[in-house]
Amino acid sequence: MTASPDLGFVRTAAPDLLRSVFRQHAAGVAVITAAGAKPAGFTATSLSSVAAEPPLISFGVGTSSSSWPVVAEAEHVGVHILGEHQQELAATFARSGADRFGPSTDWRSGPEGVPLLAGVVAWLVCRVVARVPAGDHRIVIAEVVAGDPARGGRPLVYHQGRFTALRD
Repeated sequence: MTASPDLGFVRTAAPDLLRSVFRQHAAGVAVITAAGAKPAGFTATSLSSVAAEPPLISFGVGTSSSSWPVVAEAEHVGVHILGEHQQELAATFARSGADRFGPSTDWRSGPEGVPLLAGVVAWLVCRVVARVPAGDHRIVIAEVVAGDPARGGRPLVYHQGRFTALRD
């Protein structure tokens, strides 16, 4: 680290620097699902709208993730925007080794066979169009083919290493 009069301490780039800075960044919480021999899914805070025409989204997934082998082969994925009441669902899909589609998870098979989670603020089914290598992750780009924004509600947010809600 080096001292800088107007910036405080400046750290050199490293994984811990990236994590420390992004703990300050509030992000919406989504769960990404895909169908395979067994359904797969994970919690993501990297969801982003990419383009309106055609309607494209993106998200990152670690290649060491237990979900990656299914997402790597999936033609379609489900994107679920979680509500502030779904902290436990977010934690289940974030936890390594958890039974994500077990009895405590309310889900059904949706369009294109994609697992759809119940009670979410909104959901999309998207056709995967690209998987772009990015370090130890892949950036998945997918085109929206179906969805439901009707439920609405307040979103779940991830900030300072924990799930939280928006404050008015």
